Amino acid sequence: MSEGAIAAAAGAEPTKRDFIHIMAGAMAVGLVGGIAWPFIDEMNPSADTLALASIEVDYGKTPLGQQIVVKWRGKPVFIRHRTPQEIAEAVAGDSADLRDPARDEDRHKPGMAEWLIVIGVCTHLGCVPTFGGGKYHGWFCPCHGSVYDTSGRIRSGPAPKNLYLPDYSFLSKSKVKIG
Repeated sequence: MSEGAIAAAAGAEPTKRDFIHIMAGAMAVGLVGGIAWPFIDEMNPSADTLALASIEVDYGKTPLGQQIVVKWRGKPVFIRHRTPQEIAEAVAGDSADLRDPARDEDRHKPGMAEWLIVIGVCTHLGCVPTFGGGKYHGWFCPCHGSVYDTSGRIRSGPAPKNLYLPDYSFLSKSKVKIG
């Protein structure tokens, strides 16, 4: 222990050296904070991403059996107007041996089974699947052969997870807010 620290611990008056050490420490903390802040601030989402944190989409004119694709947070989102046959196939798939188990009723809002909203990015390598391909009449990723059913659940291929569900809420009979 230095002589000044011993004196300070013993209740003696602080010295000029103690003041210099405290000021040097405070300046070092300030300098490190000043240097680190731009790097920390860079991790915040950009302004254009924050602007797209939520979007409102008019889905009312989407015909039965069709889907619209919107961009949300830089990713495609599929808003699918499912037919009764597509819904029946999805419900029948509830009892199948699924890699990522999920019931069809858990993948849409209650009472809105005809509308399925999923993030349109394959969970294998991030490709964008197309609708209508594959054995299960849902989405097919042509890059590596992942096949999703009409509920967006993975049924075959290398993808480990179902198509992700974004946070969304229906605002009216023809508008949905995603995000």
